[in-house]
Amino acid sequence: MTDREREVYDLISQNPMISQEEISEKLKIARSSVGVHISNLMKKGYVLGKGYVLKESPYILVIGGANIDIEGYPTGKFQMKDSNPGVVKRSFGGVGRNIAENLAMLDLDTKLISLVGDDSSGRDLLDYCKRRGIDVSNVEVVEGKSTSTYLSILGAEMDMEVAISHMDIMDGMDERLIMKKQNLIRGAKLCVLDTNLPKGVIEFLLNNFDVPFVVDTVSLEKSRKIEGLYHRIDVLKPNLIEAEYISGVKIEGEEDVVAAGERIHELGIKNIFISLGKDGVYYKNQAESGFIRPPKTEVVGSTGAGDAFLSGVVLGRVLERSIEEQAMYGVANSICSLESKSNIPEDLSRKKIEEKLEEVKRCNFTKSI
Repeated sequence: MTDREREVYDLISQNPMISQEEISEKLKIARSSVGVHISNLMKKGYVLGKGYVLKESPYILVIGGANIDIEGYPTGKFQMKDSNPGVVKRSFGGVGRNIAENLAMLDLDTKLISLVGDDSSGRDLLDYCKRRGIDVSNVEVVEGKSTSTYLSILGAEMDMEVAISHMDIMDGMDERLIMKKQNLIRGAKLCVLDTNLPKGVIEFLLNNFDVPFVVDTVSLEKSRKIEGLYHRIDVLKPNLIEAEYISGVKIEGEEDVVAAGERIHELGIKNIFISLGKDGVYYKNQAESGFIRPPKTEVVGSTGAGDAFLSGVVLGRVLERSIEEQAMYGVANSICSLESKSNIPEDLSRKKIEEKLEEVKRCNFTKSI
């Protein structure tokens, strides 16, 4: 499917009764061209006939942040209130966007709902996402707004000295926008949310759409946004601090991790994956629970490991694996990230994660509860 065919397809999916004239107006192309694109979609099997009956294709929908990450660090001693010789790096980030890229690289049909500004950063971000296989036709470009940007300055020891987060564009993610995308949301096989979304939007999504929701807590503060909504969440991935807060259980050892997982499950969350950092993950649902330990890994970078883990879990769920193997997929994908200089490895693939999965299995560190 070409980019233009994708745009036509998405308009039809949102409104199966849309006319060719309406499509031509929305896409600013000739009506005759619309007819050619629809004919091609029919030949390829995406559109099945008159009335624009669409072939159902399972897809993962990610709703969350997309931003530009700018990171600077000195090549010598760091001096405050002075110009420091060093290195500045620019990359594409955002929890939701990172997860979407992981999923697309793992050969899953992935669509992203987010907001970017009408600036060069927004255009660069969208172009990059398209190259990585993410369907960004539902990312809204907001006039007069700047694309979300996160600027961090690291010290000589590569610890953050100061950061500035410019992400007010996400305030525009509201119920109106969600309702505009309601057919897309209802048609998703899974819907991944990150808690950078406004609290009201998270509540609206969880209370009004009957699709399996996978939620990344992002941080302790942002995890508070899902209080009272636990029963609507299919998958949750907290770290130890977030799990302690949600469960009310003080975590000082493995027995406490088990107790916290049990309590979180009692709150209504169906599948829990508590990240233990370098010690792996604890998983829990109605039928199974246990620990997965990672093989020894040479860590090159750690910033993308959490997003990679959740993406691996989603892959395991799509493949209808047990929760234990879903956790293994998560650990396998996080290892791919840890061993890479980039948040998301350039060579990430389904084959690569399957190879890492075998390493995780060979460790034989699974301990059932």
